Amino acid sequence: MNFKDQVSFIKRNMKKNRLRVFMTVLATAMSCAFLVVLASIGFGMQKTVTDEILSQQIVTKIPIYGSDKNTKDLSGDLKKDLKDNENVKAIVERKTVSEPIQTMLGERSSENSSLIFTNMKQETNAGMSLSKGRMPTSSHEVVVGYNFASQLWSKKEQEKFEQELKKSEQNANYDIKPPKGFQGNVLNKNITLKVSNTDEENGKVKEEKSYTFKIVGIAKENPKDWVVDSNIFISHSFLSDFSNVLGVEQESFPTDLSVFADKFEHVEQLTKVLLDKGYQADSVTQQLDNINKFFIAFKIGLVFVGTIAVIISAIGIFNTMTMAVTERTQEIGIMKAIGAQPKVIQKIFLMESAFIGVLGSIIGIIVSYIVSFGANAILPMILTSVLSEGTDDSFHVTYSYIPLSLIIIAVIISAGVAVLSGLRPARKATKTNVLSALRREI
Repeated sequence: MNFKDQVSFIKRNMKKNRLRVFMTVLATAMSCAFLVVLASIGFGMQKTVTDEILSQQIVTKIPIYGSDKNTKDLSGDLKKDLKDNENVKAIVERKTVSEPIQTMLGERSSENSSLIFTNMKQETNAGMSLSKGRMPTSSHEVVVGYNFASQLWSKKEQEKFEQELKKSEQNANYDIKPPKGFQGNVLNKNITLKVSNTDEENGKVKEEKSYTFKIVGIAKENPKDWVVDSNIFISHSFLSDFSNVLGVEQESFPTDLSVFADKFEHVEQLTKVLLDKGYQADSVTQQLDNINKFFIAFKIGLVFVGTIAVIISAIGIFNTMTMAVTERTQEIGIMKAIGAQPKVIQKIFLMESAFIGVLGSIIGIIVSYIVSFGANAILPMILTSVLSEGTDDSFHVTYSYIPLSLIIIAVIISAGVAVLSGLRPARKATKTNVLSALRREI
């Protein structure tokens, strides 16, 4: 009996008991769908966390938090250790001055901006993201944060805001509405920074100095819409002068030191080099590795629970195949009488159980995709309507995600369990006595 005849024989026999086969396939499909949908929750959670990390960080950035070396010039050590490393695109050192510094643009002013001193050439190499303008090419050119203009208030706006603050102190439910600030375009406008060194005891100004800068670039908007970015990025050449006016040492300013790889593919390798040289480095690849380790265990647990449902459905396949062998006893006897090998008979019944498993898997996968698509489309709307304060539009949650690997795993498990369920009935068929089978009444 060739393969084509075997397939025809299976089709003919399955058509005799359509309802029973249909119910068995349905049970297999439901168990497969349960397995896929359950595991897709784990994949969805992992995708949500991974996408959030990648969206909030520059993927080629490797922050440096310290070193095992006893040295103050951490940036200098990095440049020496990495000078021959071709995977390094830039080494950026930022020093932040959080002292109250008055920023003025015409009649508007602000004291909410933080000054960030940095090497503009290295920032350009690192690929600093701008929403408008360009990177500075001279020391008197600066880049400002995306929300810088909104923090420039007129005297009238400041007085009105102070009044609203007083009202909020009297009434906890009072909604404070901050001023909209400068509504025009600050690009290519000159701003004045007034730096003052004030005696904390008597409030007298010891030293005061003003600087004029031209805004040539506006930073890209922060993905987190609740973050107000009003920073001012200034050339590091002014750091010494500012620190002298403020009367503080440069080392006292908070420092953010980062190494930028030329490609994301080199981040892991460059991180390992930094760790081997004694630097306390972190990168998006390390974060993703730790997250993936957790979710691998989590997803295995979900797949295990789903597999239990598939095993339960295997009982139905076993019963169906056992009944099929019992009902076809005479046919098995005839096949043996005309010379059919036991392996061929066993193969026919295993193919039939495998067909039930694969067909159930296909239907289950289709149902899984429908459920997954529905969950991702409907759940956000339900949560938005239920939560009184709404949801953050910048944070997207993937409730269910079905990758190709999950489909392959589900098919292998479902088909494998189906074949194992039909193995014993198939072996029983090969042991059927020919004479007893032929004498059996139909």
